[in-house]
Amino acid sequence: MNKLEYKGYIGSIEYSEGDNCFYGKVLGMNKSCITYEGESSSELIEDFKGAIDIYLEHCKREGFEPEKPYNGILNIHIPAEIHSRIAIYAENRGTSINAFIRDSIERRLETVQ
Repeated sequence: MNKLEYKGYIGSIEYSEGDNCFYGKVLGMNKSCITYEGESSSELIEDFKGAIDIYLEHCKREGFEPEKPYNGILNIHIPAEIHSRIAIYAENRGTSINAFIRDSIERRLETVQ
């Protein structure tokens, strides 16, 4: 997937043949929706950055913390048997379930990059 990155925010890139334009939205946002568009890639990038800047300025002006995408909290559902095996494995090695899962994911991501 193509993506845009700016100030820690990641945005999608889509194309609408019917409208003959590019568009997208900032990914990983639960409470806010930041969208942008442009007739060319340079317009899309400009509007993406502008939308984020406007969002950040709005948050500052209104006095609330901007939502950060992918805040590091990930809820997953796994079978109880696997959960139990992870807990036992982690405890036997003096680590936490979170550390085990984080390390496992990091190792897996190293093989796909």
